[in-house]
Amino acid sequence: MTAAPTFEELFRSCRESAVHLEMRDSYMKSDPAYTDWNAGAVIDPTERWADWLSLVSEATSRGVKVRRARIVSEPVSRYIRFEYEVTEGLNIAAGEEVRWLSRRNATGIALPGNDFWLFDSSRLLVNHFDGEGEWLEPSLSTDFQELELCASAFEAVWELGIPHAEYELT
Repeated sequence: MTAAPTFEELFRSCRESAVHLEMRDSYMKSDPAYTDWNAGAVIDPTERWADWLSLVSEATSRGVKVRRARIVSEPVSRYIRFEYEVTEGLNIAAGEEVRWLSRRNATGIALPGNDFWLFDSSRLLVNHFDGEGEWLEPSLSTDFQELELCASAFEAVWELGIPHAEYELT
């Protein structure tokens, strides 16, 4: 039996697109970058996430379109403020496109139950978190119906989302 590919392997093997939908108002509050930021430290993404910057930059340099959409409650949580503040130096600097959508404006969209990454519209990495937002083991799917739902949901969120440079926190 072959082991499931890692996130890095999925990312490095994608050829056309990698899309990520985030729908939680907080994630991994135990993350050292978040705890430092929450304590008032200035976070330098190039120091904290050099591996991520390299991984995404490598993908975008070979023509992969990397997009991230975030559905957020407004007013936003403290964690979302942290994400917003590091997005320019982390996600945008690496070559991602990022959009934000108020949860109020997502009511008419059929959404999956979990955050996910969809690689080349053919491999779905479903992210799982516990009730406190701590990361759990992801699952990989190639189920057609799941791929179709997640692709459709992402595109609907993307269409309604506001580009990072235009989004204002409330």
